[in-house]
Amino acid sequence: MSTTASEAARRRTFAVIAHPDAGKSTLTEALALHAHMIKEAGAVHGKAGRKSTVSDWMEMEKDRGISIASSALQFEYAPEGHEGEPYMINLVDTPGHADFSEDTYRVLSAVDAAVMLIDGAKGLEPQTLKLFRVCKARGLPIITVVNKWDRPGRTPLELVDEIVTEIQLQPTPLFWPVGEAGDFRGLARINDDGEAEEYIHFLRTAGGSTIAPEEHYNPEEAAAQEGDVWDTAAEEVELLAADGALHDEELFLECTTSPLIFASAMLNFGVHQILDTLCALAPAPAGRDSDPKVLEAAAGGNSGAIDARREPEDDFSGVIFKVQAGMDRNHRDSLAFMRVVSGVFERGMQATHAQSGRTFSTKYALTVFGRTRSTVEAAYPGDIVGLVNAGSLAPGDTIYAGKKVQFPPMPQFAPEHFRTLRAKSLGKYKQFRKALEQLDSEGVVQILRNDARGDANPVMAAVGPMQFEVMQARMDVEYNVETVADPVPYSVARRTDAESAPVLAKQRGVEIFTRTDGELIALFGDKWKLAFVEKEHPELTMEPLVAD
Repeated sequence: MSTTASEAARRRTFAVIAHPDAGKSTLTEALALHAHMIKEAGAVHGKAGRKSTVSDWMEMEKDRGISIASSALQFEYAPEGHEGEPYMINLVDTPGHADFSEDTYRVLSAVDAAVMLIDGAKGLEPQTLKLFRVCKARGLPIITVVNKWDRPGRTPLELVDEIVTEIQLQPTPLFWPVGEAGDFRGLARINDDGEAEEYIHFLRTAGGSTIAPEEHYNPEEAAAQEGDVWDTAAEEVELLAADGALHDEELFLECTTSPLIFASAMLNFGVHQILDTLCALAPAPAGRDSDPKVLEAAAGGNSGAIDARREPEDDFSGVIFKVQAGMDRNHRDSLAFMRVVSGVFERGMQATHAQSGRTFSTKYALTVFGRTRSTVEAAYPGDIVGLVNAGSLAPGDTIYAGKKVQFPPMPQFAPEHFRTLRAKSLGKYKQFRKALEQLDSEGVVQILRNDARGDANPVMAAVGPMQFEVMQARMDVEYNVETVADPVPYSVARRTDAESAPVLAKQRGVEIFTRTDGELIALFGDKWKLAFVEKEHPELTMEPLVAD
């Protein structure tokens, strides 16, 4: 096996998805703790004496206790008894709030599996359902973790039934809770035959900030120690096994079944079991197809000029899934987060930017652990690399070496909320424009301009209103520019073209803008105004702004 193939085989790249406040960032900290990357978990926001999480580094995240930007963590992990080199974990913590679903969608295009985190008291929630459907559409295998089992909640069988009924995903228990919700004593390890073969008893630590010690018992010892509580867990496991809820690797990779684990990220119960399961079951990096539209265009000329697919052992290629600035207050730089798709990335190598055809320098490349940076000399398929000051790169872009490859673009979601933005002080206009250019390139919001409003008063378009708060907060903190955001009388956006734009611009309640990528966007007062214009002018182009 080649070095590239062996390095790719030990990579596990996954995202954590969930509804807000399900405990994603707390779990991320706990996973890093069990990999011995940190000595003490950063914990839940707002708790006295607890630090903010490593993955949540923006001021708004610390203040509100929610994740509003995705963050990447990379660390090595070796399960107990594992021989050979440890696994390389690339973990991406995603925003849970629906207002940032576009950022989450981009992350899900850069990972090979997902951990679906469910609150043990609340079960499946709207954002969880939405993100599950994205994973299903992308063919991402899912490991289900029921979190917060140390708090009162629902019964485990009720949660299993809800998952089967609501999303037609069959949970297959690997670690079943001993003790009802709120009385979490430990986990029963389930074997391939669906039997509870071992009891893992957890011992609490002060505040749950360190790794919880474990005691291991066979079924007879467990029954003697826990009595009816163990018997209940064993009976529930038998019931599920009789119903066919057994792990099958092929069905898992097809997103038909999902390994199930119960945990408490706050207490660090069940955390290394999650890591062990990811290492054992989650797929290693696989190849990726080129953009069908680019291949179709190439077919009319030199069809051999572009690779139809890149496999992990092929020449280097990578896809940009996020651009982020402001991670280091001491440096006015930006990071383009790249997922290595194939080959070996070496710092300083000359790569080509597929979208422009220009040569791209990779002199400054980093691995990222929350806000902490380390220079990376080499990276392999599945790794997440931060490229510094990559101003020419945008989410969805491809860089490559050797024969050209161009992966499908990242979709832009249809905005539903609109605000104008201006600097409070005219003396800050220069900084305002610089900040606007940077945050626009990151995709924090979509920026719409026209001649009537000018560059000093653009319109921000967003999926959710919290994106406007992020935009303004980052302008203030990172660029020292206070801004004012005012509502505009629009609620519907449509893509149009140069022929239709002049006619639409004459309609009352319609305004035409140019988006940064050159697309012409028509804003309408409401859906009824749109329906009226469509009826009066069916010949005009008014296309929904939906994911490609």
